Amino acid sequence: MIFSDRINLLKPSATMELNSKAIELQSKGKDIVKLTAGEPDFDTPFPIIDAAYEAMKSGRTKYTDNKGIKELREKISKFINEKYSTDYTSNNIIVSNGGKQALFNSLYAIINPHDKVIIFDPSWVSYDAQIRMLGGNPIHVKTYEEDGFLPKKENILNVISNNTKAIVINSPNNPTGVVYPKNILNLISEIAKENNLVVISDEVYDSLVYDKPFTSMATFKNIKDRLVIINSFSKAWSMTGWRIGYAIAPIEYINQMAKIQSHSTSNVNTPSQYAALKALEIDNSNMKIEFMKRRDYLYEEFKKIGLRFVKPSGAFYYFINIADFGLTDIEFCEKLLDYGLAVVPGSAFYLEGYIRLSFAASLQELNKAVDILKRFILDLEKKR
Repeated sequence: MIFSDRINLLKPSATMELNSKAIELQSKGKDIVKLTAGEPDFDTPFPIIDAAYEAMKSGRTKYTDNKGIKELREKISKFINEKYSTDYTSNNIIVSNGGKQALFNSLYAIINPHDKVIIFDPSWVSYDAQIRMLGGNPIHVKTYEEDGFLPKKENILNVISNNTKAIVINSPNNPTGVVYPKNILNLISEIAKENNLVVISDEVYDSLVYDKPFTSMATFKNIKDRLVIINSFSKAWSMTGWRIGYAIAPIEYINQMAKIQSHSTSNVNTPSQYAALKALEIDNSNMKIEFMKRRDYLYEEFKKIGLRFVKPSGAFYYFINIADFGLTDIEFCEKLLDYGLAVVPGSAFYLEGYIRLSFAASLQELNKAVDILKRFILDLEKKR
């Protein structure tokens, strides 16, 4: 069978691949601490589950407006407006099958063949893949540990050409946990305005910020006419399997995304929309407090081991420099898995020499992970 050139360019998600390998080993009876997937380990709050159940019982199981039920879009706009002092309406919102579909639709609406889209590395695995799926060219701009994994002005300007269509940013960041400060966001907004670029801001971890208040790109009014915000209920309310996210954008942009969605998936499954409607009323601060405890525990333990990293200010990942251990990041992860700890190599995020470790796991599991990591590094040092 002959497959398309575009599909042959794609690789499976490395995070999902390693997660599957770890699950397979667990199914064979091996004790594995699995710190691969970006998924909160909390249960979805019961009021959210009950809202979906009540929706089903009351017959709310039919098609909806493909942009999402109006009540949910109105509630999202109110939620965002109160959070960031913005003035979005329900017409600026489209509800999608997870943040991934919101991202895909936003790229689909603007990319022509060979258009370029800027991504800051290390970057989440699906940005590059989705751009390629649409015939675009992802332009990877490297960020550096010594700069706190923040992009630099000259590096952005050096890659902008007549074909550049958009910049994708992700703050809080996966995989680094870095939260972009206001001055960096302002720099990006000015570059976008001057060069007529769309800014797609992935803010799915915006409720998991630990040290300073979060600044959303939505607060930069100078680019409101060229800004798309991507968000999701997955991380904030531990609803990964419910597959419900949303995009916020200018009305004409939302209408184009709605056309795409109407021909691909129609609407998000109806009971999930009513679950999301309830989620916006649920206080999720307990998760943030727990994640912060885990982050701080690992910070102290990793410093004792002597590991190099930028302390994460948001999300639930550590991005650890392993370049001094004499192994590639892939070799490091493969050998570490033999010891019973599953993490993801940095090369999956387009930066070799690092590993990503998720702390979306209990303190008991994280304690086991630290013990395994200590033992593994000690054995490596003995062999050198």
